[in-house]
Amino acid sequence: MRYFELRKARIEIIPMIDIMLFLLVFFIMVMLRMIPASGISSQLPQSSTAQDLPHPKMVVTLQAGGEIMVDDQNLSLAELTARLAGPDADKTDVTIAGARTASLQNLLDVMDACRKAGVTRIGIAAREAP
Repeated sequence: MRYFELRKARIEIIPMIDIMLFLLVFFIMVMLRMIPASGISSQLPQSSTAQDLPHPKMVVTLQAGGEIMVDDQNLSLAELTARLAGPDADKTDVTIAGARTASLQNLLDVMDACRKAGVTRIGIAAREAP
């Protein structure tokens, strides 16, 4: 008679948790690789003393002709100042990625526009010299 008694089925939950955790980590890693590192191609100047900067909140691209681009949009200096202005402008990290042939005057104009908006943390992008 004991052989015919029905035993209550048990669901093992530990292996299921392991599989779900593995899937979660897998999808997070895949999603991080899918985030595009979009930008505009430019020839950055080289520096032998270049250092790593913290990840900027905004990247301003200065083209050789003096055009200013932020998030694939052409902006004037006044529009750049208006876009950066805000209550937390002093905590905003801005990196200027200027073309190798961009003039120093255009670079200073962009830096002045950032400072007028209240931004105090400005970095200049450069490649390490070989």
